[in-house]
Amino acid sequence: MTTTRIALITGGSRGLGKNAALALSKKGFDVIITYHSNLDAANQTIKEIEANGQKAAALQLDASQVSNFKEFKSNLESTLQSTWDTTHLDALVNNAGIGIHSMIGTTTEEQFDALSNVHFKGVYFLTQELLPLLKDGGSIVNLSSGLARFALPGYAAYGSMKAAIEMLTIYMAKELGQRQINVNVVAPGAIDTDFNKAALENNPGMRDFIGSVTALGRIGEADDIGGVVAFLCTDEASWINGQRVEASGGMFL
Repeated sequence: MTTTRIALITGGSRGLGKNAALALSKKGFDVIITYHSNLDAANQTIKEIEANGQKAAALQLDASQVSNFKEFKSNLESTLQSTWDTTHLDALVNNAGIGIHSMIGTTTEEQFDALSNVHFKGVYFLTQELLPLLKDGGSIVNLSSGLARFALPGYAAYGSMKAAIEMLTIYMAKELGQRQINVNVVAPGAIDTDFNKAALENNPGMRDFIGSVTALGRIGEADDIGGVVAFLCTDEASWINGQRVEASGGMFL
């Protein structure tokens, strides 16, 4: 009998998170997604996961508010028990994020804190909170960005948070190795999703520029990323640990 595997992905109702959730379902995972405020989008993602033959659930979470994590854990435990009759997850994907474009000279403390709270502090403490629910031998995938390797004006704070996540990934892999939990980080390049919609619409030449500095000659799509995230949660990737996997089509090589 095949054992059901369950993955939790934060920010799984849209964009890269949704794509990763669907890719996980195609690999036989049941999926719990979190959403910030758009319940309709979350429900649509659930329908698509179920259309792939897997169970799914959605839970509300503001991934920047550490004070809410204990309550979220309790809600997650209730969902695991009621829907799957279990108390454990097999994989955790820390995907939730926001984008703020601001030059160093004009970035406010509020903008800096907003990025830090969701991209670094939130990831650190949500993972801490959920570690007791993650099975020994499970997987964690964190999301970084190509902007932690190369620099573009206006992304100093964002790129720095993602660089911090890459170092945190290494420490997680080191500390959780005794539980046979592998931890990796995926760093997408520029992707054409609603996350970057405003930047792409406000800069008509941006797609062409991205294509010109990418070895494969185009901007990325969500479908280029979800399968990579899902693969790192599978048994086939269990010996990959503490690694940064950039999926950028060869941007700025």
